[in-house]
Amino acid sequence: MARPHAVVVPYPGSGNINPALQLGGVYVTFVNTEHNHHRALAAEGAAAVRGLEGFRFETIPDGLLDADHYDLGLSVATSHRCAAPLRELVARLDDGGAPPVTCMVFTALMSFALDVARELGLPTMVLWGGSAASLMTHMRIREIGERGYIPLKDESMLTNGHLNTTLIDWISGMQPISLGDISSFVRTTDPDDFGLRFNETEANNCTKAGALVINTFDNLKADVLGALRQDTECLAWLDVQQPGSVVYVNFGSLTVLTAEQLAEFAWGLAATARPFLWVIRENLVPGCGGPAALPAEFAAATEGRRCVATWCPQERVLSHRAVGCFVTHNGWNSTCEGVAAGVPMVCWPGFADQYTNCKYACEAWGVGGRLDAEVRREQVAGHVKLAMESEEMRRSSARWKAKAEEAARPGGSSYENLQSMVEAINSFGSDQV
Repeated sequence: MARPHAVVVPYPGSGNINPALQLGGVYVTFVNTEHNHHRALAAEGAAAVRGLEGFRFETIPDGLLDADHYDLGLSVATSHRCAAPLRELVARLDDGGAPPVTCMVFTALMSFALDVARELGLPTMVLWGGSAASLMTHMRIREIGERGYIPLKDESMLTNGHLNTTLIDWISGMQPISLGDISSFVRTTDPDDFGLRFNETEANNCTKAGALVINTFDNLKADVLGALRQDTECLAWLDVQQPGSVVYVNFGSLTVLTAEQLAEFAWGLAATARPFLWVIRENLVPGCGGPAALPAEFAAATEGRRCVATWCPQERVLSHRAVGCFVTHNGWNSTCEGVAAGVPMVCWPGFADQYTNCKYACEAWGVGGRLDAEVRREQVAGHVKLAMESEEMRRSSARWKAKAEEAARPGGSSYENLQSMVEAINSFGSDQV
């Protein structure tokens, strides 16, 4: 039997490289960027990068000048320029005298390696070299923005105490934390700040690998680790469900329900006899503690076909083959994500533009059915049945999914409009705006 061969791809910073070096034990090819390779040579001599039996060093180009290696340009370079060299390197390794490559291990901020591994059919593991709490907060950056905390409204918030006095108290598994203690990247007034978006994307990409390794131990952050396991467990649960069989229920980050409304939704779902994934935030029913607010008999009535979580990676859930319909509050982000995924909706709007979004989803686009404001379990069950079984609604959903994909491709309307916006921003300050 051939010896296992892991290609290890760490982010070029010593805090990420040092933990990755501890992953030996199988045949390892350790991939440095050229800059880090030369830096190790200069600091410690040739011995620092000399291979041993079963352990070899390789390099890939990062395309940066030395002066660029200590700012965000490094992240831009690794995310955009390193995939092709890594792909070529793995091909060379398979043609050489080493055992065939059997898996790829990469660290946070290097998720381009995930795409390369998928193309090559290799299993993946990711090492998050920071704390479990930092991973959890970076995964929630998008929701922090949706709740209006970031970007900062103006630069005075950087110095007037706002960062220290604004508490985030709704992240699963974490004690209340000030906005300023989440990350340096929240200190921005720019909604498209690269550092903010890059770190959010990379943190969430960590959950897409086959395994996630965090540089910690259970007792140090047991609550956070438990919450992280729950996030990934909902995807694992979906993996074993039949295609198109699951009802996904999520009312967003701001909607609140009464205990009576929660019970009606619960018994409506129970009556469908279908598997369901339900996201119940800790404050969905104020004062009742999230999933603990469910009726006492509900667990027994839905045993074996339910997954209840306090959060999930919604875009990944909606795009999962197992999901057949989406019970939603029709916030615009949720509506867009449902349309883009081609998933029929059961709509229950509550305030602001949700009613407009619901009307278009149900009447103009033909991808949803609207519940009455007064929730009744019989109607919940009936609308879920319609969304799951209506061929007309499925055809409409598939048609709008195709239109969304077309718009996002080069030459599509959304793609071209975004390019025009970037060009307009670049022209600010010039003579022609």
